[in-house]
Order: sequence, then C-alpha cells, then structure tokens
Amino acid sequence: MKAAVLFEPNTPLQIEEVSLRKPRSREVLLRTAYAGLCHTDLHFMEAQTPYPMPVVLGHESSGIVEAVGSEVTYVKPGDHVVTCLSVFCGTCAYCTTGRPALCFNEEAKLPPGKADRLKWDRPEKVNTFMNLSSFAEAMLVHENALVKIRKDMPLDRASLIGCAVMTGYGSVVNTAKIGPGDKVAVIACGGVGMSAVSAARIAGAERVIAIDTSAEKLDIAKALGATDIVNPANGDAVEQVLELTDGGVDHALDCLGSKRTAEDAFKMLAFDGTATLVGLFKAGETIELTGADFLRERKIQGSLLGSNRFRVDMPRIIELYMQGRMDLDVFISQKIRLEDINDGFQAMREGRVLRSLIDFSAQPA
Repeated sequence: MKAAVLFEPNTPLQIEEVSLRKPRSREVLLRTAYAGLCHTDLHFMEAQTPYPMPVVLGHESSGIVEAVGSEVTYVKPGDHVVTCLSVFCGTCAYCTTGRPALCFNEEAKLPPGKADRLKWDRPEKVNTFMNLSSFAEAMLVHENALVKIRKDMPLDRASLIGCAVMTGYGSVVNTAKIGPGDKVAVIACGGVGMSAVSAARIAGAERVIAIDTSAEKLDIAKALGATDIVNPANGDAVEQVLELTDGGVDHALDCLGSKRTAEDAFKMLAFDGTATLVGLFKAGETIELTGADFLRERKIQGSLLGSNRFRVDMPRIIELYMQGRMDLDVFISQKIRLEDINDGFQAMREGRVLRSLIDFSAQPA
C-alpha cells in the first residue's frame, strides 16, 4: 500500500510502499477512507516535539473495517469507524473513573517507537504515529482507538471528528463545561477553534467572541455562531475583548498553543474566569503570569484532546450534524490525493485552508 513517510524534520513527505502485518488479538485492520491534514502533524513535521523517524504521520481519519483480531468484540468487517488517538485500556484508574483521554496504559497506547505494525523493504524501522498512521491506504490499530458510527454519516465529515472537532467540542463541553449565559472567547479559528465556537453556541453561551488574524476565518466563525469577532491586526486582542465584555469573559480558550495566546487568554478573563489551554505547545515552551492576578480567583487549566470520552462524544457530535445543529461541511476546504499531501500542508502554512482531506477513493490505480 502507499503511505506518506517523513524521513527527517522539515523535509517533504515521500510516498513509499509499505505493508501491515495481520491483526493480532485486539487489533483491527481498516481501509482508510479519508484523512485530515492537521496542525498537529505539521507540529511534528517541523520537529517542535521530537518523534522517532522515519514515520507515517496522520491521526484524523475515518475508515471501513476489513479484518479483526481474534479477541475483538467491538467492531466487525464492514463497520464504518472514526479513529481517535486517545487509545484507552478500559481498566486503569483514569478509564474507570470516566477520564479515558488520560489513559497511558502502554498495553493499549503504545509509546513512540514501540509499535511494529508497519513494514517495508528497508533496513530501518518505519514508525507508527500516535498508534494510527492514517496517511496510508490502510491502518492497523487497537480496537480501543475506534468508535463505530452510523453508516449514513458521510465518511469525509466523520473524519474531521477524529481530532479537530472532538478537541474543540470537548474543550467546551467536557473541560471548560461552558453553559447558558457564559461569555466565551476563542483564540485561533482553525479547525479546533471553529469547533469550539460552534460548541459554545450549542451550549448556550451568551457571547462567543472569535479571535483570529484571518478575516475570512472570522466570517466563517460568525456563521458558526460567534456573536463578536476580534482581529488582533486592529489592536490588542485583550483590550478589544475587555471593552466588548465590560470587564472580561468567563471562559477563554487558547486553541493555538503559544506563549502569547496562552497569556492573552488569562488576561482577558473576568473575576473567577477560567482559561483553558487547548492548542499544542512546542516542547519546553513556558508561559508567564503574575501571582497577583490569581487573587481575583482566575484559573488556568489544560485540555487533552477535549477531555474526550470519544465513544460517547463522537456519536453525539454525529447526531448534532445529522440533525443540522452542527455544521461540519464548512470545514472542508479541499479534497486531495495522497500524492498531493505536501501541497496540502503548504496551503495550511499559508493559511489558505481550514481543512484539507486526503480522499483515498481518488487515488490513482
């Protein structure tokens, strides 16, 4: 099968022939339907966090089950599924207290460099990315990295839920627990931020302030439910939010993941407000806050993939989409072939797309 392989940081992905071994006891073989190009992939491509290479990237995807291991009970061949990098064991203290996103049991969630699922005709090992590696025509994954979905859900829209939509939605519903009457600011309107805007509207927030430097993305955010927009190009974002809200927001979500945006999220809070850090930071990056500001009972917290319970949350998101209450169509900027993946990432770098999807049905014979 064909797969996009990263050999070294800051180099183009290369299309290579690789293969997968047969599924073991709790593993599932999938035919990849769609895979989204995510900023998290770009984060690792640019070595902002180290990862063993060569590696087949990709983690936001949908597919169809082709074969299952001897102990798999959750899915069967022909089932439609969405993947999730929050692989869980189901038995640890985090799983059994309803926090499977925090599970790091290495029997299910293999650490970087440990998986032996991918093979090729080279002496060096080809690594699996985050237990998925969806930039390939097929995937071999643990059954607890999947959620089974209804077959009338379009697989292209479903793939978005695997990372961006789940993270944005979950950061609102699960981590921040935003509710009716809240004032909310969402920093950075990429796929995650747009999902947070949409989820905040659905949750009943009184004000949803979208913050981004792209006028086009801000227009989309308004269509998804933002009541106000702030462009930092027009002045300090914190000052604009404080003026709009007469003192700050109850919740600020940093969906980018940088020192500046994290600090801004905290600074735009009202008394007793909470800043939630959703975006992926560079390894070792720090933030600075003054201790006196915490006397106003402001809080700051992290959110790992929207604190997801993905087998509960993803079907709920799908129902919201199917009922017309959550728009996923607007996220898809373009569909591309696997061979065009580097062009897709360049469009991302230039801010020309919200989401590019690899359509594996469009691959050349």
